[in-house]
Amino acid sequence: MIQFRNLRLARGVKTLVENVSLQIHPGWKVGLTGANGCGKSSLFALLRGDLHQDAGDLEIPAAWVIAHVAQETPALARPAIEYVLDGDAELRRIEAALAAAEAAHDGEEIGHLHGRLQEIEGYAARARAAALMDGLGFGGADLERPVSDFSGGWRMRLNLAQALMCRSDLLLLDEPTNHLDLDAVIWLEQWLTSYRGTLVLISHDRDFLDAVVGQIAHIETQRLTLYTGSYSDFERQRAERLSQQQALFDKQQRERAHLQKYVDRFRAKATKARQAQSRIKALERMEVIAAAHIDTPFNFSFRPCTAAPDPLLQIEAAAAGYVDKPILAGMDLTIRPGERIGLLGRNGAGKSTLIKLLSGGLKPTAGVRREGKGLELGYFAQHALESLRPEESALQHMLRLDPQTREQELRNYLGGFDFNGDMATTACGPFSGGEKSRLALALLIWNQPNLLLLDEPTNHLDLEMRHALTLALQDYEGGMVIVSHDRALLRATCDRFLLVDDGRLTPFDGDLDDYKSWLAQRRSAEAAAAQCPDKAADKASRKAEREAAAADRQARLAARRPLLRELEQLEKKLKPWTTEKAALDERLGSPELYTGPDAGEVPKLLKRQAELAERLDEAELRWLELHEALEAIPAD
Repeated sequence: MIQFRNLRLARGVKTLVENVSLQIHPGWKVGLTGANGCGKSSLFALLRGDLHQDAGDLEIPAAWVIAHVAQETPALARPAIEYVLDGDAELRRIEAALAAAEAAHDGEEIGHLHGRLQEIEGYAARARAAALMDGLGFGGADLERPVSDFSGGWRMRLNLAQALMCRSDLLLLDEPTNHLDLDAVIWLEQWLTSYRGTLVLISHDRDFLDAVVGQIAHIETQRLTLYTGSYSDFERQRAERLSQQQALFDKQQRERAHLQKYVDRFRAKATKARQAQSRIKALERMEVIAAAHIDTPFNFSFRPCTAAPDPLLQIEAAAAGYVDKPILAGMDLTIRPGERIGLLGRNGAGKSTLIKLLSGGLKPTAGVRREGKGLELGYFAQHALESLRPEESALQHMLRLDPQTREQELRNYLGGFDFNGDMATTACGPFSGGEKSRLALALLIWNQPNLLLLDEPTNHLDLEMRHALTLALQDYEGGMVIVSHDRALLRATCDRFLLVDDGRLTPFDGDLDDYKSWLAQRRSAEAAAAQCPDKAADKASRKAEREAAAADRQARLAARRPLLRELEQLEKKLKPWTTEKAALDERLGSPELYTGPDAGEVPKLLKRQAELAERLDEAELRWLELHEALEAIPAD
């Protein structure tokens, strides 16, 4: 086991943790949490042996093999799969020794090495490496590509695959989901669940932690405390402790009221039973989450949106990619004020391409992109951090954006993103990835967009900032389209999902659990097709059938859309009319009205009663006609 005894760890004059005494048993999966700068990465360096404690003892079994994700990837010419195989150091040692024994014609050593290779399942190592790469989003053609061909994010995936390839006793993972999309996150989650060694994991993804870990080691006020249970269990325990502190009670009550307001608003809008149920369950957890994060340093909200056109943005029969080879085609999408859309789809399906098309940064190769008059876009791209000027401070960025606003007001605003004091006037070049992401979001939000396009906005953000962003997005009144691997954020902020798959954009009628099942079915179907080439032969015809069915469904949806819109408006009118007429009926049915001081109002009240009766008759007749028309156009 891993044993800490009265351990103290410091960096320079700053003490990170002290008087740490705890045990991590073999096979435990532990989430390491705490505020930025509290010492999580330093603790990892201590476990790797790169740092030494300042006092106390740390005991790790000497025979344990420790694996971690390298932060740098050299631009090697060797094939990617060979780089991943390098993660199994013993395999490489046996291969080198085997080559030497064969050159020396040492039959006894050759036999011994082949036996050891069999014991460590070395003959299946290449297939295991290929499976790891497939799960992390690499295609078959990527296996033999040189490492130098891949971009920085994909090289980090190679580093992760290399760490997973190691047959380790202790696996240290620091933010492994940062460079992954949702399908790769779900695959990694399942892989780690079946990992047999001891895992220590730093992650800012609440759902990922909940699915993987069984203990939480939390760093707070220079103490490392071990909690039993998932991250949600830890939040609940911490919330109970914090709620006992009277000084925080009032703030917690305001937070609860805020969440209840959002729940009430959501219940009124929910239309899909399965997705609605999933969202309501997520919202039930939000009160506990809010209490656990009541002392967060972040406190911001979106400024009121500018007047929004309806619709905000439309694409019709749109295609994107290359003229001769589109990535996406035949897309129809109308984004209306207040809509909250989450994009789902496998790696490389075209989600970021669609976001770029919606932002206007990518022109459609076919079809039309149409902006509503008065559209104000707020676009957070994965490369948003690169647009920051490293020599300028957060305050200088804000002054450049809005030179008319008083400096103190801008400082107050930046304080909500934890840029306080000297932090607001320090050049942002040395900032961490999380600090740069916070600054990019602050600049985006200040512009008062009425349509947000967010492509992985939580990359590099810690749990506290993700929580603050979730609350801010819940109160945001404009339209939103989001791509994110953070399922907690998607559940709490999206009202509907669209699926980007096979070059098409279609509604996804389900929640994130349904999407997880959909991914599993796709993987199973692809594995079966790979084993049965004759089944794969008619893939083109099946694809054509799917495309025809999708086109038919799109046509039906287009026909239903105006009917549903009219029905929604009609139902909004019916409720106040019905309420007013019921009140009038009750008042006019009272004998006291005709003999009392209000008797002179009777003709006016009777006239209003007749008007309402006529309106209700017409509206109810139209309501029936609309329902008959909708029944004639099935949704599925």
